[in-house]
Amino acid sequence: MRLLKTDEYSSVFNLRCSVGNDFFQVLGRPNGMDGARLGVVVGRRTDRRAVGRNYIKRTVRELFRHEAVQLAGIDLVVRPRRAFGRAEGAAARAALAQLFRRIRGRFPLPGGADV
Repeated sequence: MRLLKTDEYSSVFNLRCSVGNDFFQVLGRPNGMDGARLGVVVGRRTDRRAVGRNYIKRTVRELFRHEAVQLAGIDLVVRPRRAFGRAEGAAARAALAQLFRRIRGRFPLPGGADV
C-alpha cells in the first residue's frame, strides 16, 4: 500500500492532478489496481527537526489506513505545506480527510461503480 520507487512517485507528479489546503497538497493518479497506494514527501523545509517530520508522516499514514478502502484504485502522494504538532493534529487530520474525499471525486472507481 506504499509507493516505493522513484518511477511510481514520478508518474503521480507528472499527471499533475492535485488538491490542496493550508496543511497539505495531495496529488493523485489512477493506478489500475484494486487498492490504493500512498507516498509521503516531507522535506526538511517543512520541519527542521526529524521528530516533527516523522510525526507528520505517521499522522498521514494512519489517516490513509482508515480511508484506504474509499481510495481504491488511486496512487496518492501527500506533501505537507507546513509543520503541525499535537495541538493542531486534529485540524490537520480533518483537512487531509477532506482532501482525500476531493481527490476521490476526480477519478472513477475501479469496476465503474461510484461512491
